[in-house]
Amino acid sequence: MDRELNEEELQDLYAWIDNIPLSRPKRHITRDFSDGVMAAEVVKYFFPKLVDLHNYVPANSTQQKLSNWNHLSRKVFSKLNFHVPEETVKRIVLSTAGVIEPVLNALREMIQKKQECTAEHFLVCTACFLQVCEVQQTVQFHRDMEPVFQQMLQEKEQAVMALQETVEILQMKVNRLEHLVHLKDMRIEDLMRHLETYKAKGNTC
Repeated sequence: MDRELNEEELQDLYAWIDNIPLSRPKRHITRDFSDGVMAAEVVKYFFPKLVDLHNYVPANSTQQKLSNWNHLSRKVFSKLNFHVPEETVKRIVLSTAGVIEPVLNALREMIQKKQECTAEHFLVCTACFLQVCEVQQTVQFHRDMEPVFQQMLQEKEQAVMALQETVEILQMKVNRLEHLVHLKDMRIEDLMRHLETYKAKGNTC
Protein backbone atom coordinates (compact mmCIF):
# COMPACT_ATOMS: atom_id res chain seq x y z
CA MET A 1 0.00 0.00 0.00
CA ASP A 2 2.99 2.27 0.48
CA ARG A 3 4.41 1.37 -2.93
CA GLU A 4 4.56 4.30 -5.34
CA LEU A 5 2.68 3.61 -8.57
CA ASN A 6 4.28 4.17 -11.94
CA GLU A 7 2.66 6.34 -14.62
CA GLU A 8 0.95 3.44 -16.39
CA GLU A 9 -0.52 2.14 -13.13
CA LEU A 10 -1.72 5.63 -12.22
CA GLN A 11 -3.50 6.11 -15.54
CA ASP A 12 -5.11 2.69 -15.20
CA LEU A 13 -6.28 3.58 -11.69
CA TYR A 14 -7.66 6.96 -12.80
CA ALA A 15 -9.58 5.27 -15.63
CA TRP A 16 -11.06 2.82 -13.13
CA ILE A 17 -12.16 5.68 -10.85
CA ASP A 18 -13.66 7.57 -13.81
CA ASN A 19 -15.92 4.60 -14.59
CA ILE A 20 -17.51 4.80 -11.13
CA PRO A 21 -20.42 7.26 -10.75
CA LEU A 22 -19.38 9.57 -7.91
CA SER A 23 -21.21 12.50 -6.34
CA ARG A 24 -18.41 14.88 -7.30
CA PRO A 25 -16.28 15.04 -10.45
CA LYS A 26 -12.66 14.02 -9.98
CA ARG A 27 -10.56 17.18 -10.21
CA HIS A 28 -7.66 16.73 -7.82
CA ILE A 29 -7.63 13.17 -6.51
CA THR A 30 -5.56 14.00 -3.43
CA ARG A 31 -8.12 16.54 -2.21
CA ASP A 32 -11.16 14.74 -3.66
CA PHE A 33 -10.64 11.67 -1.47
CA SER A 34 -9.28 13.42 1.62
CA ASP A 35 -12.60 13.42 3.51
CA GLY A 36 -13.35 9.74 2.84
CA VAL A 37 -16.74 10.38 1.22
CA MET A 38 -15.73 9.38 -2.29
CA ALA A 39 -13.88 6.35 -0.95
CA ALA A 40 -17.14 5.28 0.70
CA GLU A 41 -18.96 5.85 -2.61
CA VAL A 42 -16.46 3.62 -4.43
CA VAL A 43 -17.10 0.77 -2.00
CA LYS A 44 -20.87 1.31 -2.12
CA TYR A 45 -20.83 1.07 -5.92
CA PHE A 46 -19.49 -2.49 -5.69
CA PHE A 47 -21.01 -3.52 -2.33
CA PRO A 48 -24.22 -1.47 -1.94
CA LYS A 49 -25.38 -3.13 1.28
CA LEU A 50 -22.15 -2.42 3.15
CA VAL A 51 -22.22 1.37 3.02
CA ASP A 52 -24.73 3.96 4.29
CA LEU A 53 -23.61 7.18 2.64
CA HIS A 54 -25.52 9.40 5.08
CA ASN A 55 -22.88 8.44 7.67
CA TYR A 56 -20.21 10.27 5.67
CA VAL A 57 -20.30 14.06 5.69
CA PRO A 58 -18.40 16.11 3.08
CA ALA A 59 -15.91 18.10 5.11
CA ASN A 60 -13.07 20.58 5.10
CA SER A 61 -12.13 20.20 8.76
CA THR A 62 -9.47 17.68 9.68
CA GLN A 63 -11.57 16.36 12.56
CA GLN A 64 -14.57 15.50 10.37
CA LYS A 65 -12.36 13.97 7.70
CA LEU A 66 -10.74 11.72 10.30
CA SER A 67 -14.19 10.83 11.62
CA ASN A 68 -15.33 9.77 8.13
CA TRP A 69 -12.25 7.63 7.52
CA ASN A 70 -12.39 6.04 10.97
CA HIS A 71 -16.05 5.16 10.46
CA LEU A 72 -15.24 3.71 7.04
CA SER A 73 -12.44 1.60 8.52
CA ARG A 74 -14.54 0.29 11.43
CA LYS A 75 -17.85 -0.32 9.69
CA VAL A 76 -16.85 -1.21 6.14
CA PHE A 77 -13.18 -2.01 5.58
CA SER A 78 -13.12 -4.40 8.55
CA LYS A 79 -15.87 -6.50 6.92
CA LEU A 80 -13.83 -6.68 3.72
CA ASN A 81 -10.61 -7.58 5.55
CA PHE A 82 -9.07 -4.37 4.24
CA HIS A 83 -6.89 -2.18 6.46
CA VAL A 84 -5.54 1.33 6.01
CA PRO A 85 -2.89 2.23 8.63
CA GLU A 86 -3.77 5.11 10.92
CA GLU A 87 -0.69 7.07 9.87
CA THR A 88 -1.69 6.68 6.21
CA VAL A 89 -5.20 7.95 7.01
CA LYS A 90 -3.73 11.06 8.63
CA ARG A 91 -1.63 11.75 5.54
CA ILE A 92 -4.68 11.27 3.29
CA VAL A 93 -6.70 13.70 5.41
CA LEU A 94 -3.89 16.26 5.08
CA SER A 95 -4.01 15.81 1.27
CA THR A 96 -0.43 14.59 1.13
CA ALA A 97 0.54 14.02 -2.49
CA GLY A 98 1.01 10.43 -3.65
CA VAL A 99 -0.64 8.80 -0.61
CA ILE A 100 -4.22 8.15 -1.75
CA GLU A 101 -3.31 6.46 -5.06
CA PRO A 102 -1.66 3.34 -3.55
CA VAL A 103 -4.58 3.02 -1.12
CA LEU A 104 -7.14 3.21 -3.92
CA ASN A 105 -5.11 0.75 -5.98
CA ALA A 106 -5.04 -1.71 -3.08
CA LEU A 107 -8.78 -1.15 -2.63
CA ARG A 108 -9.36 -1.90 -6.30
CA GLU A 109 -7.33 -5.12 -6.11
CA MET A 110 -9.29 -6.21 -3.04
CA ILE A 111 -12.62 -5.48 -4.77
CA GLN A 112 -11.58 -7.42 -7.87
CA LYS A 113 -10.55 -10.43 -5.76
CA LYS A 114 -13.88 -10.32 -3.91
CA GLN A 115 -15.73 -10.20 -7.23
CA GLU A 116 -13.75 -13.17 -8.55
CA CYS A 117 -14.53 -15.16 -5.41
CA THR A 118 -18.20 -14.21 -5.64
CA ALA A 119 -18.38 -15.27 -9.29
CA GLU A 120 -16.63 -18.56 -8.55
CA HIS A 121 -18.95 -19.19 -5.59
CA PHE A 122 -21.95 -18.50 -7.82
CA LEU A 123 -20.76 -21.03 -10.41
CA VAL A 124 -20.17 -23.67 -7.74
CA CYS A 125 -23.61 -23.07 -6.22
CA THR A 126 -25.22 -23.21 -9.66
CA ALA A 127 -23.50 -26.52 -10.43
CA CYS A 128 -24.61 -27.95 -7.08
CA PHE A 129 -28.16 -26.74 -7.67
CA LEU A 130 -28.28 -28.40 -11.10
CA GLN A 131 -26.98 -31.66 -9.65
CA VAL A 132 -29.63 -31.58 -6.92
CA CYS A 133 -32.33 -30.88 -9.51
CA GLU A 134 -31.12 -33.78 -11.63
CA VAL A 135 -31.21 -36.15 -8.65
CA GLN A 136 -34.67 -34.92 -7.65
CA GLN A 137 -35.96 -35.41 -11.19
CA THR A 138 -34.55 -38.94 -11.28
CA VAL A 139 -36.13 -39.79 -7.93
CA GLN A 140 -39.47 -38.35 -9.03
CA PHE A 141 -39.24 -40.27 -12.31
CA HIS A 142 -38.74 -43.51 -10.39
CA ARG A 143 -41.63 -42.74 -8.05
CA ASP A 144 -44.02 -42.12 -10.94
CA MET A 145 -43.27 -45.48 -12.56
CA GLU A 146 -45.27 -48.65 -12.06
CA PRO A 147 -43.64 -51.05 -9.54
CA VAL A 148 -42.99 -53.63 -12.26
CA PHE A 149 -41.16 -51.10 -14.42
CA GLN A 150 -39.25 -49.80 -11.39
CA GLN A 151 -37.99 -53.32 -10.74
CA MET A 152 -37.01 -53.74 -14.39
CA LEU A 153 -35.20 -50.40 -14.41
CA GLN A 154 -33.30 -51.23 -11.23
CA GLU A 155 -32.23 -54.57 -12.70
CA LYS A 156 -31.05 -52.84 -15.88
CA GLU A 157 -29.11 -50.26 -13.87
CA GLN A 158 -27.44 -53.00 -11.84
CA ALA A 159 -26.58 -54.87 -15.04
CA VAL A 160 -25.05 -51.71 -16.52
CA MET A 161 -22.97 -51.16 -13.38
CA ALA A 162 -21.76 -54.77 -13.52
CA LEU A 163 -20.79 -54.35 -17.17
CA GLN A 164 -18.96 -51.14 -16.37
CA GLU A 165 -16.96 -52.94 -13.68
CA THR A 166 -16.16 -55.74 -16.15
CA VAL A 167 -15.01 -53.21 -18.74
CA GLU A 168 -12.76 -51.53 -16.17
CA ILE A 169 -11.20 -54.88 -15.21
CA LEU A 170 -10.64 -55.79 -18.86
CA GLN A 171 -9.12 -52.37 -19.52
CA MET A 172 -6.68 -52.90 -16.67
CA LYS A 173 -5.71 -56.28 -18.16
CA VAL A 174 -5.23 -54.71 -21.60
CA ASN A 175 -3.01 -52.03 -20.10
CA ARG A 176 -0.97 -54.71 -18.35
CA LEU A 177 -0.57 -56.72 -21.56
CA GLU A 178 0.43 -53.61 -23.49
CA HIS A 179 3.07 -52.93 -20.87
CA LEU A 180 4.42 -56.50 -21.15
CA VAL A 181 4.51 -56.25 -24.96
CA HIS A 182 6.41 -52.99 -24.64
CA LEU A 183 8.95 -54.64 -22.33
CA LYS A 184 9.38 -57.55 -24.76
CA ASP A 185 9.88 -55.13 -27.65
CA MET A 186 12.57 -53.36 -25.68
CA ARG A 187 14.23 -56.71 -24.92
CA ILE A 188 14.15 -57.74 -28.59
CA GLU A 189 15.68 -54.41 -29.62
CA ASP A 190 18.41 -54.90 -27.03
CA LEU A 191 19.18 -58.40 -28.30
CA MET A 192 19.25 -57.15 -31.90
CA ARG A 193 21.79 -54.50 -30.95
CA HIS A 194 23.96 -57.14 -29.28
CA LEU A 195 23.66 -59.34 -32.38
CA GLU A 196 24.67 -56.50 -34.68
CA THR A 197 27.64 -55.75 -32.44
CA TYR A 198 28.66 -59.41 -32.48
CA LYS A 199 28.41 -59.58 -36.29
CA ALA A 200 30.46 -56.41 -36.64
CA LYS A 201 33.21 -57.87 -34.48
CA GLY A 202 33.14 -61.12 -36.49
CA ASN A 203 33.56 -59.26 -39.77
CA THR A 204 36.49 -57.34 -38.33
CA CYS A 205 38.28 -60.53 -37.40
